[in-house]
Amino acid sequence: MLAGQIIELIEKVAPLSWQESWDNSGLQIGQRDQQVTSALLCTDVTEAIVAEALEKGCEMIISHHPLLFHGLRCIDGTTMQQRCVIEAIKHNLVIYSSHTAMDSFVDGVSGYMAKKLGMADYHLLTADALGTHGLGVIGELSEPMSNDEFLQLLADTFSVASIRYVPKRNEDEALSKVALCGGAGSEFLEKAIKQGADAFVSADFKYHDLQRAEGRVAVFDIGHFESEHFTKEIFRDILKDYIRCELAESDVNPISVFVNTKML
Repeated sequence: MLAGQIIELIEKVAPLSWQESWDNSGLQIGQRDQQVTSALLCTDVTEAIVAEALEKGCEMIISHHPLLFHGLRCIDGTTMQQRCVIEAIKHNLVIYSSHTAMDSFVDGVSGYMAKKLGMADYHLLTADALGTHGLGVIGELSEPMSNDEFLQLLADTFSVASIRYVPKRNEDEALSKVALCGGAGSEFLEKAIKQGADAFVSADFKYHDLQRAEGRVAVFDIGHFESEHFTKEIFRDILKDYIRCELAESDVNPISVFVNTKML
């Protein structure tokens, strides 16, 4: 199969026209007429990912986060990004990233989060005038949960070691309506509140972002990687009938967490 045909399958689901203006989704390295029999699916393109693709005989890497966000002034191998570019070109690897294009529809990254939490009824949190695409989703849990029950569900579902959160003003109030946004979604806090969310789940909240909730909604920061690392499963679902898909084993969170058990 040609790389261009694989890209067409992805973009049929997540068109590049849906990506945010600041983003660089799309073909990163390689040519569309290159033959591809297997692809390594991952969150970030790292040297470990490139090495794994070569070891497993994958001609293509498909990632959520783009390898190239900004222009490179030189490619001399002094950074990990540059070394990835050099190795990919040297070994004729195709690299494609979907990112905010994959974020921007109801069954994209945020919708997949909802499915993993067992939510069947959800819709876009933000949408364009036609309602065809937007960021985040909001919907109902299968049954109301306490704050502690929901924390445990999040930790188990997304393999989270620690969660930063602020509860609702009334901590005994059950959580039922939940808004979710994969990646950094603090800008949508007010939208979640206005749409009556009991809880908002996303990542990368600053200290004052969390304070803005003021008890009107419970906010859960599960981590950027944790909210998006399953995107490779979305790629697999799109492509599994066409090429061999490998979920990257070296797709790991580069950020470690220390839990001070003395304070528990």
